[in-house]
Amino acid sequence: MPRQTSRPLLGHLHYAWIIVFSGILTLFCCMGLGRFALGMLLPSMGDSLDLSYSQMGFISTGNFIGYLLAVFLCGKMITRFGERYTIVSGLVLIAVSMLTVSQSTTLSLIILMYFITGIGSAAANITAMTLIAHWFSQKYRGRAAGYMIIGNGLGIVISGILIPWLNSHWSDTGWRIGWAAFGITIAVIAAIVALLIRNSPNDLGCQPFGENSDKQRTPEAHISDRKRSKLIAHIGAIYFVFGFTYVIYTTFIVTTLVEQYAFSEAKAGILWMAIGIMSVMSGVLFGWVSDHFGRKKGLITVYSIQTTSYLLVAFNLGDAALFISMMLFGLTAFSIPAIIAAMISDMLPPSEAGKVFGYVTFFFGVGQIGGPSIAGYLAEQSGNFTSSYLLAGLSTAVGIMLTMALKNTQHPEPPHSENTPSSMTAAS
Repeated sequence: MPRQTSRPLLGHLHYAWIIVFSGILTLFCCMGLGRFALGMLLPSMGDSLDLSYSQMGFISTGNFIGYLLAVFLCGKMITRFGERYTIVSGLVLIAVSMLTVSQSTTLSLIILMYFITGIGSAAANITAMTLIAHWFSQKYRGRAAGYMIIGNGLGIVISGILIPWLNSHWSDTGWRIGWAAFGITIAVIAAIVALLIRNSPNDLGCQPFGENSDKQRTPEAHISDRKRSKLIAHIGAIYFVFGFTYVIYTTFIVTTLVEQYAFSEAKAGILWMAIGIMSVMSGVLFGWVSDHFGRKKGLITVYSIQTTSYLLVAFNLGDAALFISMMLFGLTAFSIPAIIAAMISDMLPPSEAGKVFGYVTFFFGVGQIGGPSIAGYLAEQSGNFTSSYLLAGLSTAVGIMLTMALKNTQHPEPPHSENTPSSMTAAS
């Protein structure tokens, strides 16, 4: 067996960063297009198919039910088939189901296909995020997960540009072309990811990026199973809050702009794209914060900013407050998953991290199911989304309290002075 080395591969680039690039592509497909593009597609879909707010919410809910069910399968699929197969299979499911949505004429078929999209999204997203436990040492995991989440923001940017353009040129069929274009794009990227992904550094005979063979911390091997289960359930409750609240914002903010603030769809698309541009580095920024100052402080900071964002739009303080709300949301949009993934990777050895992250994601999935349906119902009853965003703001305030009560998390070791966020090479 060849001796493992921490030296870079591919010249001066460690292969861990190829894994990150593959993760960016994966999350661009499974979350950026598979999930977050729905916010841009919903207004024109709703008009074309004469959907109510509740029915639009049911489309999202169908996706999240599929996501939730797949959570229970991810651990078994990873154990039996490996990360590479699980990710690629998820992407193929997304591509096929989105192509089918583009040809659908009934709400029931759209919900069914978007349910299947949710299954594929969970398989690809959860598995890609857990690769950081294999490929990175503890002090880099927050940033590595944050870089992967760049894919989410890129999906928002692309949909913010493409969908209004399609609708302006093809009117009622623009949303169908959008779904089809996304499906074809995901199919192509699935082939690229299949060529790049490797399950672990052992496949290439190297060590994780940043690992010092002389001294490595053993992840939480000393805590009891009961204590670990309680800790994971606590983290799951924190993740539930994110799932419940972010989905309200991402699903209905464009509809809010168009129908409550009388913005044109093109202008709403520009603002949606601006959120995407800002969100591109949200995971990297707060992943770095959690690497340096601890996962708990990172979570509290993010939830505090998101609470402000939700309340600003809830109180109808005018266009300026609305723009600030969107900027704050974009700044923090996808940082919670990066911090949670890093936290789980800190707690457990790589062989267990994927399974446990899937368990924690169950709570996240339950939150996603409830968010759009409850928000859509509240909007129908009140005639606007004020109560929906107020509910989101109060929920993230609860998230802050849950995080403050969190104990016994493993804090990252202080990074060495020579390590920087932009470093792409491993120490010898």
